[in-house]
Amino acid sequence: MTHPTSGRPDAADSPADPSASPSSASSAEPVARHVEDATDDGRRRTIRSFVLRAGRMGTGQQRALETLGPKFVLPYQAAPLDPGAVFGRQAPLVLEIGFGMGAATAEIAAGRPDTDFIGVEVHTPGVGSLLKLIGENGLANLRIIQHDAVEVLEHMVPPGMLAGVHIFFPDPWHKKKHNKRRLIQPSFVNKLVTRLSPGGYLHCATDWQPYAEQMLEVLSAEPALVNTAEGYAPKPAYRPLTKFENRGLKLGHGVWDLVFTRR
Repeated sequence: MTHPTSGRPDAADSPADPSASPSSASSAEPVARHVEDATDDGRRRTIRSFVLRAGRMGTGQQRALETLGPKFVLPYQAAPLDPGAVFGRQAPLVLEIGFGMGAATAEIAAGRPDTDFIGVEVHTPGVGSLLKLIGENGLANLRIIQHDAVEVLEHMVPPGMLAGVHIFFPDPWHKKKHNKRRLIQPSFVNKLVTRLSPGGYLHCATDWQPYAEQMLEVLSAEPALVNTAEGYAPKPAYRPLTKFENRGLKLGHGVWDLVFTRR
C-alpha cells in the first residue's frame, strides 16, 4: 500500500501469501530512495527501493488525473508544506508512503474524517486510481504527492509535523543480495521519526515474515520509538482487512503489523 509503498499493487489488495505477494511481482515497486552504498572509487551512491515501470491507465484513471489532479495532487517543492493552507483547516496529519492503487488509503480517509492524509506514490496508474476514489467518495481530507518519498520528507515535511505514518506492504526484496533495497532501514527510520510529533505513531505492515522480523529489529533499535505491543501488534481497526489478506489468513498465511509511537 513505499515510497516507503509505491508503484506496487495496492497494499489493500496485497495477498497474505508471500509466494504470491504482489509486492514481489514484476509490476511492484515501493516508494523511497533510502540507502547509500559505496562505489569502487569510494564515492557514495544512492540505492533506490523502487523501480519505475510503465503501467496501463484505465479511462477512468486518466479522466481522474485530468479533472481531479490539479486540485488533489500537490506539486513537489523544495520548501515546507503548509497543511492548513492545503486542507483549509488544522487537523492531525498522516503521511502514507506508497499507497499502490489506493483502495485502503481511500477507505481509511473515509473512516477518519477528522484526520488529514497525504499519500506519496510514484506510480501514475495508482495516482489515477486513488484520484478516482477521491472523486467517487468526496474525500476532502486526502491529497497526493507523486514523488520520491525521501525527498518529500527531507524538503516538504518539517520536523514534528506528522501525527502518523503508514507504510503498508512495501516491497520485501526477497533475495538476500537485494535486502539493502528494503525501505525500512535504520537511516530512513531515523529520518522518519524526526517528522513525527511526540506521541505520533508509525504503522508498518507486511506479509513477508523475514521482512517483518527486520522491521521489528530496526524499529525496536530506534531510541526515539516505543513499541505499542510485545512484538507485533494486533491489526488496528482502521486498516482494512482486504479480500486477499483474508483469503491468505484462512489458508494459514501471516500478516504482521507493527505500531510504534514517538517518545
